[in-house]
Amino acid sequence: MQGEHIMNKLLLTLLAVFGIAATACAQQRQTMERQTEGKKILIAYFSATGTTAQAAKKLADATGGELYAITPAKPYTAADLNWHDNHSRSSVEMNDPSARPALGGKELDTAGYDVVFIGYPIWWDLAPRVVNTFIESHSLKGKTVIPFATSGGSTITNSAAELKKSYPGIDWREGRLLNRASTGSIRSWVEGLGL
Repeated sequence: MQGEHIMNKLLLTLLAVFGIAATACAQQRQTMERQTEGKKILIAYFSATGTTAQAAKKLADATGGELYAITPAKPYTAADLNWHDNHSRSSVEMNDPSARPALGGKELDTAGYDVVFIGYPIWWDLAPRVVNTFIESHSLKGKTVIPFATSGGSTITNSAAELKKSYPGIDWREGRLLNRASTGSIRSWVEGLGL
């Protein structure tokens, strides 16, 4: 009897904690929606192995933005991504600052967007060259552009700095590495951007 009473108390306590957490999440989501109200958000991302795609989906959940996959005309194979091989496709592209892999996938008109997040895996401490192709193929002037990335060991600092240096006419905001980031932490980061 006493064990049952303790279990009921424990269950009620857990339900109360869950209710408080759910309320906090709902309030955070409402704050985000008020901040971005009236702004159309695009989350364009390149993902070679699926890791950056997962981060982009969480970002879309946090912001209500629309997802767009930056798709190379010729998909990357595992051999293409072998950074130990100096002759692999990714190594050759990253060693050539002028490389611009062709885009495939569906057409995108960026005219209706106010905020554009651009996501990518970090290769050789930079954004993959297909990201440059995307930026150069779409009008981003007058939009707020925010980089995000995933990486096995690099920070986003150098890749974001290189993008800003290469495209100074774009209104860049502080980027962030989103390795294993929760939707809640992503939402907090976006709130701090003051969009």
